[in-house]
Amino acid sequence: MATFNKILCPVDFDDNSMNALTLAIDLARQNNAKIYLLHVVPPMDPLVVSAPIVFARDQERARAELDKVAGKYLSGVDHEVLQRVGHAAAEIVAAIGAVGADLVVMATHGRKCVSHLVLGSVAEKVVRESLCPVLTVRTRQAAQMAA
Repeated sequence: MATFNKILCPVDFDDNSMNALTLAIDLARQNNAKIYLLHVVPPMDPLVVSAPIVFARDQERARAELDKVAGKYLSGVDHEVLQRVGHAAAEIVAAIGAVGADLVVMATHGRKCVSHLVLGSVAEKVVRESLCPVLTVRTRQAAQMAA
């Protein structure tokens, strides 16, 4: 059985990503692994006049939420909180290399048809580009809707 020492868990703070975090915590405890809790703040359009103010506020809110999640879920688990700025899939893949992750546990939203074609899938891009295994987690409700 494979063991994992460094587990990257990207979150966007929705229920599905919290489910993925719960699974990552279970795996971390089983493997005595460290969790890297990651949130990616999307870039702002530099042409928008209020962008710097809004962007700074978004970063502060994201960091506060990361700290809140870490405090609620990760006490007693070796962990590090990470925040990056950019496009989610690219930043997650970059973080895999930066921390030397040997497993990624992340939520997938299970978009279908047109929304998937237009928006793409962060999880799908990460799976395609990751150098380590990626475990994707869907809510039971999303899985039942897709069936």
